[in-house]
Amino acid sequence: MASDNKDRLGEKLDDVGAAREDQWARKQDTDLIEKMRERLSHTACPNCKQFLVPKTQSGVAIYACPQGHGAWLDASALKAVLKQHK
Repeated sequence: MASDNKDRLGEKLDDVGAAREDQWARKQDTDLIEKMRERLSHTACPNCKQFLVPKTQSGVAIYACPQGHGAWLDASALKAVLKQHK
């Protein structure tokens, strides 16, 4: 009986440890995504060196040069553009 309780306690402690590890990993992922978004918001146009401006064109989020030298988008935005084009 006592070893059964120890086994269940050990399992519970393992579950708590796994939950804490998952929580830590989720926070790390969230922080990394935020850093990547921050970096993208400070990306400059290779032509004029001005910061790209976030815009929405036809429901698709893009980053555009304020001087009109081009626009940049991520893979999901590209898929949306291609889908609309068909």
